[in-house]
Parts: sequence; C-alpha cells; structure tokens
Amino acid sequence: MITLLLLLVPLVASLVCLMLDQAKVKIFALGTSLVSLGITVYAFTLFNNDIADQFLVNYWWIQDLGISFKAGIDGISILLVALTNFLLPLIILTSFRHDYKNASTFYALMLFMQFALIGVFTALDGFLFYIFWELALIPIYLICLMWGGKDSARITLKFFIYTLTGSLLMLAGLIYVYLQTPGAHSFDIDALYNVTLSPAAQSWLFWCFFLAFAIKIPIFPLHTWQPDTYTDAPTQGTMLLSGIMLKMGIYGIIRWMLPIIPQGLSEWGNTAMMLSIAGVVYASCMALVQKDFKRLVAYSSIAHVGLIAAGVFALNLQGLQGAMVQMIAHGVNVVGMFFIIDIIQRRMKTRQLDELGGFANNSPIFTILFMIVLLGSVALPLTNGFVGEFLLLNGVYQYSAWMALVGGLTIILGAVYMLRAYQKVMLGEPHARSVEFTGLHQTEKIVLVAIATVIIVTGIYPKPIIHVAGPAIEDILAHVKDIY
Repeated sequence: MITLLLLLVPLVASLVCLMLDQAKVKIFALGTSLVSLGITVYAFTLFNNDIADQFLVNYWWIQDLGISFKAGIDGISILLVALTNFLLPLIILTSFRHDYKNASTFYALMLFMQFALIGVFTALDGFLFYIFWELALIPIYLICLMWGGKDSARITLKFFIYTLTGSLLMLAGLIYVYLQTPGAHSFDIDALYNVTLSPAAQSWLFWCFFLAFAIKIPIFPLHTWQPDTYTDAPTQGTMLLSGIMLKMGIYGIIRWMLPIIPQGLSEWGNTAMMLSIAGVVYASCMALVQKDFKRLVAYSSIAHVGLIAAGVFALNLQGLQGAMVQMIAHGVNVVGMFFIIDIIQRRMKTRQLDELGGFANNSPIFTILFMIVLLGSVALPLTNGFVGEFLLLNGVYQYSAWMALVGGLTIILGAVYMLRAYQKVMLGEPHARSVEFTGLHQTEKIVLVAIATVIIVTGIYPKPIIHVAGPAIEDILAHVKDIY
C-alpha cells in the first residue's frame, strides 16, 4: 500500500495541477510533495533490513505476456525514493521566486516526473521498469523545451535522441532476456535474474544495457548532450536532471545489469571502468576552463558521476556502498550548487565568473551556506561528499591501484575549480554591480539551510545510509558471484 501511495499521490496531484491557477498551483505542488516526503519517512520507520522486497504491489497487467504491475522497496530503492521525495519539495520551493508562463503545466510536469522516477526506483518487472524509464523522459523534455533558453529546441532534441536511442537498446535487451525465461515467459525480476545466458549473448547484451544507462548517467564519451542541456534548461529542470534523473542510470546498472549479465561484465567491465575514469579526468579539466558558472557545475557533475560508475564496475562491497552514499550526496550537493547559481543569476543577470565578485560583505548568511555546499562538493572530511568518495576510491583501488590514482584526481581538480569559482564570486575586489546583490529571501534560506544540514549530518554520521543499503548490495554481489 505504501508503494502504491508513493506512486499515486504525485500522479493524481499532477492532474489536479492542470486545473489550478498560478496563485494556487505553487502551494498545492509544494504541499503534495511534502505529503510524499511524509509517506517516505513513514516507510523508513517500518522498513526492515532483513527483508528483501517490502511494501510489495503485484497485480497482473498483461498476463498472457507475463507482464505484471509489480513494485516494491528494498534497501537500495528506498534511499533513491527518499532522495527523490526530499529534493522535490526543495526544487519546487526554489521556483517560488520565478513567474513561469503556464505555471499549472510546469508544476504538473514536475509532479508527473516525480511519479515516473518513483516508478523507476520501485519497479520489479522488466517491462514496467522500461515504461517508467520512458515516462520519466517526457516531462523533463517538455520542461527543457518550453521553459529553456533560446536554443532549447535544438538542445532538447539532441537530448531526446540520445536518451531514446539508449532506451530502445535497453528494451531490445530486456525482450531477449525475457524470451530466454523458461516455460511461460515472464518479465518478473526474479525470472530475469535466473535466466541462463551464454557468454556470447551476455557480451552483446552488455552493450544494450550499458549504452542505455551510460547515456543517462552520462559516461564519457556519451556525455555530449549534458553540458548544453544542463546550461540551457530552467534551473528546476537542471536540478531534476542532475539531482535525481541521472541516478536512474546508476540504479539501472546495479539493479538490472549486474545480476542479469555478470559474464558480459567480466568481458567488458574493464572497458566500462576505463571510460568512467576517463570521464572523471576529462570533465574535471573542462570544468577548469569554464567561464559560465552553471556550465562549470555541469562538467563537475560528469566528473562526480564518472567516479560513481567506476565504483559500481569495481564490483566489490566498498565500491557499491560508496556509489549509494555518493548518489545521495551528489544529488543534494548539485541541487544546492545550481540553486546558488540561480540566486546569483536572478540578482546579477549573469553567470559569467569574470563579471562577479565581492559578494561576501553583502550577505554573510549566503557566504556561509555557499561555502558549506561547496565543501560538500569537493569532499572535505566531515561532509557528505567525503564519505562517498572515500568508499568509491577504496573500491576502485581494490580493482586497480592505477585507476584509483587517476580517479582520485577529481578531488584535487574539483577543489581547484570550485574554490577558484568561490573566490571569484564571493571574494576579491567588489564588482561594479556587487551592490545589487541583496540578502537571501526566506524561501531561499529554507532551501539552503536544509541542504547544508544534510551535508553536515550525513557527513558526520553516514551509518544509516550504509546500514540500509548494505544487505541489498550484499545480495546483488552474492547473486553476481554465484553466476560469474
């Protein structure tokens, strides 16, 4: 029942939004997202680590084809559901200072995307997973197209083609595995997990799944849609993409790719690892030379998720634990960074670092909160970013010391470009227009304080995240190594 509520609340609310005017729709959307957050908190209080799939919903959908509406929550999915439902109220709150045309449609699309994301993270049927995967693409495409920048049509078309191509490859892979299930074919996750596939089949299936998930993450060299899309999209669209949607790719690898085609991973995993590490270095170097603050953070995101992917492909406990912790940390931190950029842009009408400077004296509270979010992003000890990156590098080191050394450059280079950006924005000689930078509004303080609190609390005490995800990760590793 809890899983069904988590799906139905945002779905129904998205339809209601279409009937509300601009004055009411913001409050309604925020209230609905807080209801979803409350249900998630309640689910946490009932969650039992010793049980695999909980709050199960299982109804036949297309019985003749072995397709069911089966959804549930385990230690991996509950963290990503929590991330989604924690960030949505904050993302909606960041929009309160904006006046969007067709606001009812804007908020309806955001809530519909929440519904689709929850579906992706809870689906336990391969066909249902694919449906939710595609549904998540539609609202973010429309948000970026309708409320993006001047070049939104070209940029969103490129994004759409990339992601749709990957999705079709994944569908082809899922159908092939489905046809190999014994007896009456089934898309049920347990049936797909227990299919016996030849090494040759697993080899080409690896690329069907990997390309779909690598595009979504994105992993180098399939990242070229990301910087333009993140930069051109409205701030809330960028937050949805970077904070939550890219986690679909990592989740897909952990949930669907590793257990189904472990022998394909043994053949091509090193290639995937090298591409992930290459993306860390490439994106970090690109971030170093960016003048647009939003584009800098976009490239920074590629570097961070490249290391997360490397931790997953290391296929050990520390790497997968680090991936779970860092997915949560990255989601919180990157939303904070993009909101900080939005605050600056709305006041100064620019994101160019050379046109900013000397804001520290104008708003001491903003100065402190900006620094906390930035330190989480550069993995300072006692922040959430440090815990995840420490575990990731530990896992990658067990796989290859050289790859850990190269991957660790993300911490060094990240500190360089992030601290330099902070220096240009907040310190140094005040820019001629610095006087126009005013203090934070109440909604802005609420969002940044909430994010800063999570950064510090989970950095000091990350045990709940590791504890919740641990048994589910161990089950996946055990399943993979049984077949490997």
